[in-house]
Amino acid sequence: MGKSVKLGIIICDRYRTCSGGKCLRALRNREGAFERYRGKNVDLVGFATCNGCPGGNIEYVPQEMKNNGAEIVHLATGMLVGYPPCPRISYFCRFMREKYGIEVVVGTHPIPQKYYSTHMHLGSWDSGVWKDLIAPTLTDEKTRLTYD
Repeated sequence: MGKSVKLGIIICDRYRTCSGGKCLRALRNREGAFERYRGKNVDLVGFATCNGCPGGNIEYVPQEMKNNGAEIVHLATGMLVGYPPCPRISYFCRFMREKYGIEVVVGTHPIPQKYYSTHMHLGSWDSGVWKDLIAPTLTDEKTRLTYD
């Protein structure tokens, strides 16, 4: 398969006790935002929280991940599906790209159906910006149900 893609994951601090099971399962199965790595070797070189609002770890964690070889940082799906979704996610993306010159992908595992249904009802993702942000993790209903 060749050279491994090295990546890091930053999760929302609300889920700091998360074991990462859905993210790691999706990475292993190349589902959700990890589908882009289908057929490629991937090494997870960092996993951290944003450190809570307003995201203090966003300032230095990407550098640590880069020091460990990360080429890409994924902002976990929890930042999209929390109540409310992370209001700083677009800024985090711009900041990391500008400061660290690193690729940033929004999302990890597919959005669980229970969160999808609630946010669709609430209109959380009605704007064009949100539609673009959730696109890599949207998948199909059958897959979303397996992540409930």
